[in-house]
Amino acid sequence: MIDISEKVKEEDRPRRPEWIRAKLPYGENYSRLLSLMRGKELHTVCEEARCPNLGECWGRGTATFMILGDICTRSCGFCAVKTGRPVTLDTDEPRRVAEAVVSMKLRHVVITSVNRDELQDGGASIFAETIRQIRIREPKCRIEVLIPDFKGDVIALDLVADAAPDILNHNVETVPRLYTVVRPQAKYERSLEVLSYSKQKGLATKSGIMVGIGEKPDEVLEVMRDLRRSEVDILTVGQYLRPTKEHLPIDRYVTPDEFAMYRSEGIAMGFRYVESGPLVRSSYHADEQVVF
Repeated sequence: MIDISEKVKEEDRPRRPEWIRAKLPYGENYSRLLSLMRGKELHTVCEEARCPNLGECWGRGTATFMILGDICTRSCGFCAVKTGRPVTLDTDEPRRVAEAVVSMKLRHVVITSVNRDELQDGGASIFAETIRQIRIREPKCRIEVLIPDFKGDVIALDLVADAAPDILNHNVETVPRLYTVVRPQAKYERSLEVLSYSKQKGLATKSGIMVGIGEKPDEVLEVMRDLRRSEVDILTVGQYLRPTKEHLPIDRYVTPDEFAMYRSEGIAMGFRYVESGPLVRSSYHADEQVVF
């Protein structure tokens, strides 16, 4: 079992291999999007989670919006987003997100959020209103939502599902054995239930898992089978990268061959699309994963 308090000596850490390479953010599109986000007081998970693909995605004019503020009520061992108790709820945020979608001329947008466990609906109503505001202003834009588990509250899930996003994503993140340190306030079975319920509501579903955080390949394959039993359509598999020294250590760097194996096995299991690679994140190439 991984101990988040473990102090890993510098020389004991696995050295970053050559296949882990990310471009630094630069260019006209990056500067334009940065200005747009700041002007509308919006957050992106690209920045808050220190995504290694920020340079690539922003350079081609795409981004993942993070609603409900930038303070999360949970303390996952892998995540760079700030933890604490939010004091405000910005009910005008959905309008500003929709206006940004129009300004960016997006045809596929990903909306995610921090956890807001202190809210009765976990922020589900803000998700729903964001979907509605985008539909009003850019009806041809596909909308993907990456939601928290809302503590398994069916009423909250219905609020989001009834707003009819094109894809509903909820990440299981890791294998059940590691939940107590990787996702201490979450439950593996509850996450599967969220995905299964969303499929029952008629939505295309998606989930993702990190590797290199202490799991074994056979455990990853079993999670993939669980996701298929929950009728998940799209799967992402990516390398865990430690945001800071205060976060969980990297156990290993998964090889490209192992990522290719996960993709091959996933397709054989029946996933409609599998994005598997060292720098893959939940919303990476999301616009290319729509196969319905």
